[in-house]
Amino acid sequence: MPRTALAALCLTTVAAVGLTGCLPGADKADSKPSTPKSPFAGLTGGEIADRSLTATTGAASLRMKGDVPDDESGGTIVIDMALNKKGECAGTLSMGGQGKADLIKTGDTIYMKYDEAFLRAQSDGESKADTQAVVDMMAGKWTKMSAKGADAKDIASFCDLNSMLGGAEDGNSDATRGRTTTVDGTPAIVLHEKDGKDTYTLYVATEGKPYVLRIDSVSAKDPGTLTFGEYEKPVPAKKPTGKILDLDALGS
Repeated sequence: MPRTALAALCLTTVAAVGLTGCLPGADKADSKPSTPKSPFAGLTGGEIADRSLTATTGAASLRMKGDVPDDESGGTIVIDMALNKKGECAGTLSMGGQGKADLIKTGDTIYMKYDEAFLRAQSDGESKADTQAVVDMMAGKWTKMSAKGADAKDIASFCDLNSMLGGAEDGNSDATRGRTTTVDGTPAIVLHEKDGKDTYTLYVATEGKPYVLRIDSVSAKDPGTLTFGEYEKPVPAKKPTGKILDLDALGS
């Protein structure tokens, strides 16, 4: 997994969730008092966004799904990952539709399993013999490496919810209010934000805590959609069963 891809993923998530705001004075607060059916009455879009960021960054765990750009390949990373503030994660990654990798981090160990298509795509430029050797050795098999190793630091950071959402709680958004809708069955309010030529749409839960449910980014640099759910649920990060290939031992 290229480090630039992981960095792009982290930066895109933080930038999109941050909603820094470039529309001062563009929103008006509702005059009606708050009711169970209108929990955000009396609040501007920016105030709702700030509350949602506080709730989201305060969560101990969540699941993130969506697509983000990969700076190195110019393609797209598709993720479906549960992660928490203990640094645990479990889920899948795919690169531009070229294969899939399963990822688990528990304790100080990272476990990954790659399919053949993923390995071949990541071996672009290598000799045919070297690529086949990697495929024969690793395809469909669980591997492990220390999360403290130099080659694993970026992945370990990606698995840490604190790192992924760090700084997003600063808020101070000037988002504008939009319509109400649902995201995967959960009632939500839509907020709009513009930063130069880039636009962001934020969906915030209107029932329970005001968690961020989805972010749509329309940007030349960071286009994509991320959805968030399964807040405060345990992350299924467990050591895989069966034989595991020790990558640290191979490299020593």
